[in-house]
Amino acid sequence: MFDVEKIRADFPILSTEVYGKPLVYLDNGATTQKPLCVLDRIMHAYECENGNIHRGVHYLSEIATDRHEKARARVARFIGAEDSAEIVFTRGTTESINLVARTLPDFICKPGDEILVTGMEHHSNIVPWQIACERLGLKLRVIPVLDNGELDYSALNNLLNKKTKIVACTAVSNVLGTVNNLEPIVTTAHTVGAYVLVDCAQAIAHSHIDVKAINADFIAFSGHKVYAPNGIGVLWGRREILEIMPPFMGGGEMIDRVTFDKTTYNKLPYKFEAGTPDYIGSLALAEAFDYIERLGFDNIIAHEHHLLDYAINKISAIDGVRQIGTASKRSGVISFVVDGVHPYDIGTMLDKLGIAVRTGHHCAEPLIDRFSIPGTVRASFAMYNTLSEVDTFIAGLDKVLTILR
Repeated sequence: MFDVEKIRADFPILSTEVYGKPLVYLDNGATTQKPLCVLDRIMHAYECENGNIHRGVHYLSEIATDRHEKARARVARFIGAEDSAEIVFTRGTTESINLVARTLPDFICKPGDEILVTGMEHHSNIVPWQIACERLGLKLRVIPVLDNGELDYSALNNLLNKKTKIVACTAVSNVLGTVNNLEPIVTTAHTVGAYVLVDCAQAIAHSHIDVKAINADFIAFSGHKVYAPNGIGVLWGRREILEIMPPFMGGGEMIDRVTFDKTTYNKLPYKFEAGTPDYIGSLALAEAFDYIERLGFDNIIAHEHHLLDYAINKISAIDGVRQIGTASKRSGVISFVVDGVHPYDIGTMLDKLGIAVRTGHHCAEPLIDRFSIPGTVRASFAMYNTLSEVDTFIAGLDKVLTILR
């Protein structure tokens, strides 16, 4: 049995009051809260295991190194990767994507080649590719988004061609909650010889991510989206591709030998991990994955789907509320607008009722422009949210709209 009240007790912040009201936290698409076991793991690491990792010969360095590399292996298992050397630790999804965008195109692209993204990407999966295009004389092309918030897969054959070198797409839209069908994108891209990067930032906490099943060449996600701390992220890449890519940053850790005449680089994954690694964040990320699996990931997924269906039905009954994105397969997110009322005003007034939602363009301005709206109000769910919180949100929204309209 999935005991959500017991789970909520693991998250101290959920007992917070906001303006004298119990916190209803519905901004999980921006960042998730952290369970006690993750917080305790961080504290234990600083109290008992804190020593800079790799190359140290003293006890604390060796035990910290051991824990860090075991965390890397834990991350690999969570996403179905067989080789932990394919797990590169970064600061988050943004850095993971930038790592690929700054290195791979320089190696495989020539002027006139193309990079393909979708019309629902986060800025982190648009801007790095634009920079690459400007630097190398490439062309950025875009898979359109249909009115219901799904991708126009019929456009793939026209967009993908021998000039396409990289395809970058999100697994789940952070604005619409649309769950994209990756299979035709990955398969068609590989048919023309293109590499595929999948942004799993919004998917990692809500669905099983299996790198073998997805069959992409790169997967990127952030720890803070999946109950781990800010500042730790992951890039998974196929070993044979990572081997040929040049380093992203220079410094300590990523070197083999340094002389003023020439520097040689470390083996995978360390050649992409310049500087002191976040060996505390890696342990906390591994602990978050352990926590999820103790609860049963399928149980979490079922609970969140029930929450989403319940919220969609409730919000659909409110006059004047228009949902943006009504794809047949959605995950964790409801985005909506109310004609004549600015999203910011709705979000600000909900906050006074203790209800935390996100408003604006959600770092996806081209998608917001596609729907010709100023932004949306976004409610996003996590394992610890409840049906009663959805009821509180709906009642609060009804009250706010009564005032604003």
